[in-house]
Amino acid sequence: MLLRPYQEVAVSDACTALDKHKNTLVVAPTGAGKTIMLSALVGKRYKKGKRVLIIQHRDELVEQNKEKFERVNPYITTSIVNGTVKHWDGEAVFSMVQTMSRDNNLRKRPKFDMVVIDESHHAAADTYRKVIDAVIEDNEDAEIVGFTATPNRGDGKGLRDVFNNCAHQIEMATLIREGFLVRPTSYVVDLGVNDQLDNVTRRGKEYDMEEVAAIMDRQVINERIVDEWMEKAGDRKTVVFCSTVLHAEHVCEAYLRAGIKANFVTGETPKDKRAEMLHDLEFGDLQVIVNVMVLTEGFDAPPVSCVVLTRPCSQKGTMVQMIGRGLRIVDPELYPNTIKTDCIVMDFGTSIITHGTLDETANLDGAEKREGEEAPTKVCPECESEVATNTRVCPICEHEFEQKQKDELHNFVMTEYDLMEMSPFMWIDPYGLGTAMMATGFQGFTMVAKVGNYWMAIVKPQTGRVRVVSIGEKVHAMAAADDFLREIEDSSAANKSKRWLNQAATPKQKEILRNKGVQISEMDFSWTKYKAACCLGYYFNRTQIDRLIADNWERLTGEEHGTI
Repeated sequence: MLLRPYQEVAVSDACTALDKHKNTLVVAPTGAGKTIMLSALVGKRYKKGKRVLIIQHRDELVEQNKEKFERVNPYITTSIVNGTVKHWDGEAVFSMVQTMSRDNNLRKRPKFDMVVIDESHHAAADTYRKVIDAVIEDNEDAEIVGFTATPNRGDGKGLRDVFNNCAHQIEMATLIREGFLVRPTSYVVDLGVNDQLDNVTRRGKEYDMEEVAAIMDRQVINERIVDEWMEKAGDRKTVVFCSTVLHAEHVCEAYLRAGIKANFVTGETPKDKRAEMLHDLEFGDLQVIVNVMVLTEGFDAPPVSCVVLTRPCSQKGTMVQMIGRGLRIVDPELYPNTIKTDCIVMDFGTSIITHGTLDETANLDGAEKREGEEAPTKVCPECESEVATNTRVCPICEHEFEQKQKDELHNFVMTEYDLMEMSPFMWIDPYGLGTAMMATGFQGFTMVAKVGNYWMAIVKPQTGRVRVVSIGEKVHAMAAADDFLREIEDSSAANKSKRWLNQAATPKQKEILRNKGVQISEMDFSWTKYKAACCLGYYFNRTQIDRLIADNWERLTGEEHGTI
């Protein structure tokens, strides 16, 4: 498996920080691939005879993380310690923190050389500290590393006692730019109450939501919110964030009066009912779900392509969490009737005015650290923690760094050239028409084809079936196709500079292509071994590929099936 570029940088920076501090924190938003990164980090630090403990806060994550870890590190043995089995024999032991923190299990554990904490914003809790302290007690050189999307805890408790530095902070804008999340399209709607919202009292680090509700929770405003939503996003699956339970109930009623299938969820909603509603939002006919700080993390429904904020956010991290609920890319096989190219964000509560939209604050410099160069850092003036220079809010103490004003960004999405440059694989336009891009490796083939105004990413593993992994903008299709090759290939198939890629196509390749109907002149020297291999990947699978394109053509173009 080959990491995405930003994943490689994050893992490298984490290794540098561990060498220096023996602990570090990596902050990465939903969709960044935290489990892949933590697995790659363990693989880089791994030495024969060393033991690693990987702890999660939910039971279902234990098996899930273990499976991904084994794909990245097939040479490292694994085992699980949970309420049913106690297998301590793995070089990497996976366990839920509640299980591991029990006195009996701590007595039986082996000596560990590294502790990896998934969702490490929980690491300040007593159960985690109990495990970490026990590991360090019998191995003072043990390394502690955490991965999280949300470093700022709701209880305000800092993480400095566990982590004294943040090695790397991946911005959501990076994932949007590289095609792994859709871009937000933001609308700020002034309902005539912005001045009142600006003067709301703060309780600790958050606004007083009862005061917010007194301003926002009025029938005329709730109905205006629904009217604006129907105009700009009325056909989209939507998540709405409100200030109080009563506010959520009233906003939901406004949607229902407008004939929209909607429901609301709060912290008091029973788990089974909540799960049923979220499933109906994702796969059924529920269009709008209204909530109060329930769906800010741990919830992902890719078909959601609109987020409505009816309350202000005092912290930018909270706003980004909320917006992030609508940025997931959709899998065409799971959601065959959903095409998603962006997410509409409607802000009725001044958050975007206060903090700026994601695209306005995106760091698109794209300068990667050269090999051997130490990752640049800065020191937080509040808690003196060492953090990455791109950090906007200190993940240790929540200090907000002053940001320099940036010019407005016009080219938020990466260009085709950028994508091809970043890819470890050689991408080609075999027909020179700009309607299809191809790349291949030793284990699979991929093709990105233009269908009307959309692009489809079609992939074929060597021993698997042809399938569609993305339909949307070109950046999303190419990112999905490139990700597919990264997952199944290694560096032996990915070096674009290998000489054989540009050598002339063999007589056998040309013969097969001619038999497939491709006209190749003896004087056409553009046919390299690699170009021929890509085209053969298509022609060997042409029936299945053309069928997939035909199946989607009319739906995407509104016309009868044409050709690429």
